[in-house]
Amino acid sequence: MQPHVTRILKALIVLLLGLLLASQILVIPEVARITAIRNPDVAQLEVPGIIGAVLFLGLVEVTLVCIWFLLSLVQAERIFRVEAFRYVDVILAALVSAGALILASFIVIVASRAVSLSLVLLAVLGIVVSAALALLVVVLRGLLRKALELEQDLSEVV
Repeated sequence: MQPHVTRILKALIVLLLGLLLASQILVIPEVARITAIRNPDVAQLEVPGIIGAVLFLGLVEVTLVCIWFLLSLVQAERIFRVEAFRYVDVILAALVSAGALILASFIVIVASRAVSLSLVLLAVLGIVVSAALALLVVVLRGLLRKALELEQDLSEVV
C-alpha cells in the first residue's frame, strides 16, 4: 500500500475518533434529554439509551484503533505477522459485541412497549450488518492466515 494512502487513512481515523468522542459527550446526552422531554412515555429509557449509545460508539472507536494499528503494521511491512491477528480478533469481538448490544437494546425497548416499525427495522438492520461484517472479518482473517503461511513457506524456500 502506498505510504500516503495509509497516512490519509490514519488522518481520517483521527478525525472520526474526535467526532465520535464529541458525539458521546455532547450529542447523545442532549438528544436523549430532548427525546425524554418530548416523549414522556419513554423518559425512563433516557439513561439506558445514553449508556447503550455511548457503548456502541465505544465499540466503533475500538475498531478504528485496531485498524490504526493494522495500518501501522502495513506501513512497517509487518502485516504478515502473528501480532496482526490480535487486532483482527479484537475487531471481530467488537462487531459481535455491537450486534449483541443492538439486540439487548431492542429487547429493552420492546419490554418498555416503546417499539415502532422503524425501530424494528433499525434493529434488524443493525444486527444483520454487524453479523455480515463479522463474517467478512472471519473471511479476511482466514486470508491473512493463508498469506502468513505462504510468506513463511516462501521464506523457507529462499
